[in-house]
Amino acid sequence: MNLLETINKDNLPKHLAIIMDGNGRWAKQKGLLRAFGHENGTKSVRETVETCAKLGIENLTLYAFSTENWNRPKLEVDTLMKLLISSLKNELKTLKDNNIKLNTIGNFEKLPKSAQKELSAVISETNNNTRMTLTLALSYGSREEIVSAIKNISTKVKNNIISIDAIDESIINQHLYTQNLPDVDLLIRTSGEHRISNFLLWQIAYAELYFTDVLWPDFREKDLYEAIISYQKRERRFGKTSEQIK
Repeated sequence: MNLLETINKDNLPKHLAIIMDGNGRWAKQKGLLRAFGHENGTKSVRETVETCAKLGIENLTLYAFSTENWNRPKLEVDTLMKLLISSLKNELKTLKDNNIKLNTIGNFEKLPKSAQKELSAVISETNNNTRMTLTLALSYGSREEIVSAIKNISTKVKNNIISIDAIDESIINQHLYTQNLPDVDLLIRTSGEHRISNFLLWQIAYAELYFTDVLWPDFREKDLYEAIISYQKRERRFGKTSEQIK
């Protein structure tokens, strides 16, 4: 069966988010260093990005490096940062050829200066692209994001820029890293883990969750199609009854 032919192009998630998990376990299973898992994971990133663009998905957000990941061994963190820089350099042409805009969310200032420079350059080069927005969550933690939003809003209330009575979901959305993105429709996590891991906690309030045992370096076009087909079979009620939806 051709899985692509079974996908309803009129019912695609407008915002797809992925927790790319399993690089280390993939490498360990093969008797390799964790770095090889991260390197092979970049192939899955490329295929996933190109497939999403081909399908017509407007927003793709990838959990690339969490605030908690800074606690990993220094060698692994350094490897990940070098891999980020080389990937940005290597994939710039692909992003431009596919009309994809690069975006980033997270604590940008914590990244090495070299990574900040490369990120800024690619973001600038792709700023006018319109086919799809690819967002990399780097040095990202949802709780940190929410705390930051609360502090910013509180400061504006204190300075009489915002009335406390005016605070609603819209105001909060405007102060999150994802202020220019819609809520997540589908969240995929690879490697068999069933956790959210501090990722987009506010933005996934009504997202459909999809967990697969496939380790991220093995995640391919077919696996993405299966996740989207599962999403399209679900009834999204947003608190309403089935009868109301129909």
